Amino acid sequence: MGYFKPIPETLDELKSAYRKLAMQHHPDVGGDGETMKAIINEYEALFNRVKSFHRNKDGKIYEKETNETPEEFRDIIEALFKIKMADVDIELIGSFIWLTGNTKPYKEEIKALKFRWSQNKTAWYLPPEGYRRRSRKHYDLEEIRTMFDSEIIREKKSDNKPMQYKIGA
Repeated sequence: MGYFKPIPETLDELKSAYRKLAMQHHPDVGGDGETMKAIINEYEALFNRVKSFHRNKDGKIYEKETNETPEEFRDIIEALFKIKMADVDIELIGSFIWLTGNTKPYKEEIKALKFRWSQNKTAWYLPPEGYRRRSRKHYDLEEIRTMFDSEIIREKKSDNKPMQYKIGA
């Protein structure tokens, strides 16, 4: 134990920390398999502690039950690594995973992962399990980024350069 320091207070913070660690230690990006297994074990142990805690757009923590399991999120991240999408940004905004950039060549794989297409944002998104839209307001992607924490976890590949990985917004 000890990869998740400080210990996250909410499920979104735990997921964000897991993604950062996966970007550094996943075998597909040159990391060590044993270290990644230890990170997964710690993630699963912490998941049950924080799974009901979320942070709203005002920064306040609230409690809401979830049926999500640690394996579901971990499997999505693993599946996105396996697709190896060049010229696509993977971004976490709040509890949603967003895919932007040249996603057309990967459309079928993205749909198979249960991502939804947002025509007005020209982006794919994966909402948290059980998400229901309650507001009739429409926000563009930049407005959503300012309301919730935003973190790009893969940077687009530029001309003839290898894929670059980036942690942080």
